[in-house]
Amino acid sequence: MGRLVGTISRGLRAPIIHQGDKIEDFVVDAVLAAVESDGITLRDKDIVAVTESIVARAQGNYATTDDIAADVKNKYGDNTIGVIFPILSRNRFSVCLKGIAKGAKKIVLMFSYPSDEVGNHFIDMELLDEKGVNPWSDILSEAEFTEKFGKPLHEFTGVNYIEYYSDLIREQGAEVEVIFANNPTAILNYTDCVLNCDIHTRFRTKKLLKKAGAKIVFGMDEILTSSRNGSGYNEDYGLLGSNKATEDTIKLFPRDCKDTVLNIQKMFLEKTGKAIEVMVYGDGAFKDPVGKIWELADPVVSPGYTSGLEGTPNEIKLKYLADNDLAGLTGEELNKAVAEAIKNKDSDLKGQMITQGTTPRRLTDLIGSLCDLTSGSGDKGTPIILIQGYFDNYIDN
Repeated sequence: MGRLVGTISRGLRAPIIHQGDKIEDFVVDAVLAAVESDGITLRDKDIVAVTESIVARAQGNYATTDDIAADVKNKYGDNTIGVIFPILSRNRFSVCLKGIAKGAKKIVLMFSYPSDEVGNHFIDMELLDEKGVNPWSDILSEAEFTEKFGKPLHEFTGVNYIEYYSDLIREQGAEVEVIFANNPTAILNYTDCVLNCDIHTRFRTKKLLKKAGAKIVFGMDEILTSSRNGSGYNEDYGLLGSNKATEDTIKLFPRDCKDTVLNIQKMFLEKTGKAIEVMVYGDGAFKDPVGKIWELADPVVSPGYTSGLEGTPNEIKLKYLADNDLAGLTGEELNKAVAEAIKNKDSDLKGQMITQGTTPRRLTDLIGSLCDLTSGSGDKGTPIILIQGYFDNYIDN
């Protein structure tokens, strides 16, 4: 066994970044300042991760409700728009909905139930059983939903999202009708012009709608894929991954992240001689077992990362090894046998029993989740994460 400390994840404090700042200089300078301040020694394969928020801020990747409205109006004209599967998040969706409503005359707003896609619940699943409602087949009007379930408030925010979103639409001068359904094609009973707002199921939703005869179908990932009146945009994800900046402005998911991480990696090599892996991260990919919220409201955990972060872990499960193949060994003899097993493991362990219990997820999703938990989403002021020892194992010095 080598050193006694394994993976370390540090949140690095940095100044507030502004539009026009060069993100590469900002990140490298912040990391080198922290390294000097705390006496940290950088090593090859260390990871520097940057929250997507400051990348987008530096890029000035912002848009207004008027920009959103212009794109919606261009795509849908005066047709009634079925806005389906919104997530229950003021930060993520409220300003986007304002813009959509500004570009529409009437919206049929279709919520999924008992929760949105990322686990924000209107009601508990057991209440559906109690009321005899089948969420996979039953389409409920707002009046029917209210009769059965009342006017539920979100457990953590205390917001009635049915009323909140309806009021936002009316304030922009559009009519609104609310329904509840989980089959995307249910909206076609009301309009054949649809804007689907789901994130991770969006491709299937579009496919089902088009197959069922929808006339106009776009996802939020197709709104503001190019600039409107000089606005920000995201050619890959549109409005997905955006956050509220002001009451009438959103910060979009950052662009050109691959170029950004490669430039940062190059600068670290030039300044330190170390081969640092770099990634941009957004939401982590984990679920709260109590609140039932799945954190990932971004379209991906990482929109850009260097090549050393490709793939999945290739690890053996030490406790499986100790309890099975090496069950008769103890002490130093066991340590040596474990070390030999690690040294001689196959380059691809996929499908082998010795990996049972390891986490079969992409490295970027695992590391991005670690970064999100380290930086938090509040006032910690640590938008840059330095991770050391992530790729080490039991025998590394």
